[in-house]
Order: sequence, then structure tokens, then C-alpha cells
Amino acid sequence: MSQGDSNGGSSVQGAARRLEMAVAFLESRVGALSGRAESSAGGLFDDDRSKLAAELDASRARERELKEAGAEASRALGQAIEEIRRALDGTEEV
Repeated sequence: MSQGDSNGGSSVQGAARRLEMAVAFLESRVGALSGRAESSAGGLFDDDRSKLAAELDASRARERELKEAGAEASRALGQAIEEIRRALDGTEEV
């Protein structure tokens, strides 16, 4: 009976070791997959952030262009108003 107990004991110990190894392997795989998922998500956020930054830069450039166009239109309108005033006053130079 002692021999069966020792065989049974070593079978249980062997099974326990295999179970521990399987759990350790599973934990390492889950950790690796989790790390990879986090870095992928971080990469997506970085992509979104860089796209937003590029869009913001483009919008700011467009805003500058529109301000310049508005200022130019304002100057042209001012000149046209002056020309109309001179024409109405009869003081336009010929």
C-alpha cells in the first residue's frame, strides 16, 4: 500500500507540476497579448492625435489665407468706394 501511495503521490505531484506549468504558460501568453493590445490601442490614439494635429495645422493655414483674402477684399472695396465717391463728386482725375 505504501508503494501505491508513493506512486499515487508522485502522480498527483506530477499533475500538479504540469498544471502549474500550464497556468504559468497561460499567464505569460495573456500578458503578451494584453501588452500587444495596449500598444495597438496606443498606436491608434497616436494616429488619431497626429491626424488631428495635421488637420488643425491645415485649418490654421486656411484661416490665415482667408484672413489675407478678407483684408485684400476689404482694401479693394475701400478703393472702389473712394472711386465711386470721387465719381459722384465729380472730382475724379481724368
